[in-house]
Amino acid sequence: MKFKNVYFINGNAYAGKSTMVKLLAEKYNGVLCEENYHNAYLSDLDKNEFPGLTYTRDLKDWRDFIRRTPDEYEHWINITSKECEILELQILEDLIKEDNLIFVDTNISIETLSKISDKDHVLIMLADPDISVNRFFERPDREKQFLYKLLLNEEDPEKALLNFRNCLKRINTKEKYNEFLNSGFNIILRDEKRSIDETLKLVERSFKLK
Repeated sequence: MKFKNVYFINGNAYAGKSTMVKLLAEKYNGVLCEENYHNAYLSDLDKNEFPGLTYTRDLKDWRDFIRRTPDEYEHWINITSKECEILELQILEDLIKEDNLIFVDTNISIETLSKISDKDHVLIMLADPDISVNRFFERPDREKQFLYKLLLNEEDPEKALLNFRNCLKRINTKEKYNEFLNSGFNIILRDEKRSIDETLKLVERSFKLK
């Protein structure tokens, strides 16, 4: 099944994916599927079928979340990514029944995207993997700041922050970056000197919207 009126942006953190899908949806009067849009289904999920996504839903003490080892964190990310893909595809199957263009900040894997979408409907946006680790708490996101406060309240905040950054390093590797880079889809690399408007024009050109 091909998603003809859907435009997917994948890649790593701090590359500009969320900003671009918002601007595109606004400019083209399209449907916006923001990061983690599958959370709309979260309350109804079976924890046996979706153990990754329901882990945070049912978590009693968030200190358990920040105290996980890099191995535990990576395992959770891997299974949760697969679960997110299942939900995203279900949501999109409903959305494509309408005529609007759909712009998606997606968790769907490169392998699956190559099967469900045309090449010029997928864009990979990338930033240096170190940015995802070193600047994780710079964003004012409520969730990130909540985690940051938890880490600072640990008995040894420095050790807690180091462990959490090691978790982030585990999932933001150069290997993963190179998988995206060599995916065969169009690529836009983060450039601090490029304006948001200039980036939007590059995205539109990649999607052949202009």
